[in-house]
Amino acid sequence: MGGEEMMMTSGATSRIVPVFRSVLSRRALLRLAVALHSLFLWLLLLVSRRRRPEAAGSAVPAGLGKARSRRRAAEEEDVRRRRALAEEVAMVEDDADGRRWGTFVISGARRNALFCRVWAPAAAAEMRGILVIVHGLNEHSGRYLHFAEKLTACGFGVYAMDWIGHGGSDGLHGYVPSLDYVLEDMEVLLDKIMLEAPGVPCFLLGHSTGGAVVLKASLYAHIRARLEGIILTSPAVRVKPAHPIVGAVAPIFSLIAPKFQFKGANKRGIPVSRDPAALLAKYSDPLVYTGPIRVRTGHEILRLSSFLLHNLKKVTVPFMVLHGTADRVTDPLASQDLYNEAASRHKDLRLYEGFLHDLLFEPERDEIAADIIEWMDRTLRLQAV
Repeated sequence: MGGEEMMMTSGATSRIVPVFRSVLSRRALLRLAVALHSLFLWLLLLVSRRRRPEAAGSAVPAGLGKARSRRRAAEEEDVRRRRALAEEVAMVEDDADGRRWGTFVISGARRNALFCRVWAPAAAAEMRGILVIVHGLNEHSGRYLHFAEKLTACGFGVYAMDWIGHGGSDGLHGYVPSLDYVLEDMEVLLDKIMLEAPGVPCFLLGHSTGGAVVLKASLYAHIRARLEGIILTSPAVRVKPAHPIVGAVAPIFSLIAPKFQFKGANKRGIPVSRDPAALLAKYSDPLVYTGPIRVRTGHEILRLSSFLLHNLKKVTVPFMVLHGTADRVTDPLASQDLYNEAASRHKDLRLYEGFLHDLLFEPERDEIAADIIEWMDRTLRLQAV
């Protein structure tokens, strides 16, 4: 995580995206920040002036209206294409006996369509608990089939939801206007699960940026009360920008050009698994977003990371955090800090020597799955005492 050049990563994409490089002096950076701040205020004034006649009933210019319509139509077509692909993702590996599975679409917190998956033991009475998987940035729920089958074989039901802008869910591919949207949509899915399986113990698992979302969700008392515990794999607890100036200007750019992509950014890939087949499967998957990160999405990651670092001591939920010591996408030392600072009485830290970012896609994926299942079993036994 160290190095001469601090970078902001795109989370589960495994690609570093430097936004600004360290080529400016402190005085030049200060001048740039002041200039950008002035530009931002000027743009806000300009936008407010332009909105006034629209509020009075004036029409949007024809050319602008057509361009917006074309973009909206293209986005809707892409969502239809991705949803069809999501439906085609295999839900079973080999032997499907003794298991139920399926996909469904629910209405999210903003009436957006959320594509979801479920795997469960054949008999509902056999279900000992439920694990809800919150995937990482730029991936999707269908990637967790192998892990889901390990869980159902041990009597756990599994639900998973594609984020907004991910997999088969609504939204511009790879674009997240707010990570709070992901949290709120996850809560909608939890509501559905509680109605369908009342009284069944429930856990949340979040990977990478999804782990940061799950950790924040656990700080809300009404969500924490529904959970037996949370599992975090390679969570994005501490994320640093490419340069300190990025922290100052990111809020401005996220408002001015939220969907802008830094296409000239460094595209050197960082391995996220030591399994070549897993890497090939991930980056040849059409549902995995591989484009440059968008400004608003990057700002949201920085914002959530800052919030978590200021609230680690408030974490009281039982949790297990797992991290590879060789992870170059998220910081394993931040997971150590979470373990050290959290107020939770029941907490567990697993650091896997030499493992990379996508723990559930490492060659030792079955070992990782067994550790998670054992922790859930132990947590349920403790809760029963």
